[in-house]
Amino acid sequence: MRSVLLAALTAVAVVLGLPPDPARAEGAPVITGPVSHANLAIYFIHGESAPGPAPLTLQEAMAKGTVRVIETSSVNELKIENAGEEDVYVQSGDMVKGGRQDRVLTVSFVLPRKSGEVPVSAYCVEHGRWSKRGAEEVTAFAGSYNSLPSREAKLAMKAPLEGVPLLQDFSHDDTGKRQRAVWDEVAKAQQKLSAGAEAPVAAAASPSSLQLALENDKLKNVREEYVKALEDKAAEGDIVGFVFAVNGRINSADVYPSNALFRKMWVKLLTASVTEAVAGKKDAQDGKAPSIEAVREFLAAAEKGKANAQKIGSLANQETRDADAALFVESAKPSGGWVHRNYLAK
Repeated sequence: MRSVLLAALTAVAVVLGLPPDPARAEGAPVITGPVSHANLAIYFIHGESAPGPAPLTLQEAMAKGTVRVIETSSVNELKIENAGEEDVYVQSGDMVKGGRQDRVLTVSFVLPRKSGEVPVSAYCVEHGRWSKRGAEEVTAFAGSYNSLPSREAKLAMKAPLEGVPLLQDFSHDDTGKRQRAVWDEVAKAQQKLSAGAEAPVAAAASPSSLQLALENDKLKNVREEYVKALEDKAAEGDIVGFVFAVNGRINSADVYPSNALFRKMWVKLLTASVTEAVAGKKDAQDGKAPSIEAVREFLAAAEKGKANAQKIGSLANQETRDADAALFVESAKPSGGWVHRNYLAK
């Protein structure tokens, strides 16, 4: 059966003009690519899908009105409630717009139907505002439209701090250090995006808001060129994740239990990857896209890092593996079964 799958994937690669994976050894991930546009290269990870339908995404559920993300007036803790009849998948890096400040959620988990209000950790991606913005509701958030487009900000949220265990309680200074680092990386990202878009992206309504910067029309036009070139490249039904590189350097990867969930997340994640590529345009060299073997080595090295497992409230079990050149984070349901794997190059 596996030989048939590999033969089929090789045929797909030939049709799409993708270099075949030279190391499809038993047990190794099947990887195809890259597909590229400008300074962005994308590789696809193929595998078997977990059975059953995919849950709603946070973006879908908030648009339907079945999930509320609630302002608590604590910068680093929100509440979330699923009043609907379907489970909802929330991903680390999901940004929520509104409240007293735009936030980014820090943990991937599946929020069960009729969940009641559940606390969830967050970091602010907007520095300074602590009041109603325009017509937005101040007690809750309007929607989740973007994934955090900064590898450096994700590392600031997730990587172990020297002498401090990962994800300590909010009373510890760890959270303050991480919050300051996230603000710093958001400011740097906005500067790079302005350079890449060749126009200021900060919004007058809140110049520090990353969410509003991502809504800048000039930036949207630049990103649209990348998205149009790459969006339809993920059509195969066995893709469960992807890796991307900017300016010839591997950036990060996201992997899911099923193709169904990957497909739901694909455009949001592609847009975030494109945003990082636009931010890197001024630094672009004639960097050659990494080989598939380099991508495979990146994934394997991250998984061999120093492990640290934790229970994140009632939402998830999380394992972090900290390697010299990469960070691996796996989130699983408390009842068992992983829901998201994230790999971040350092």
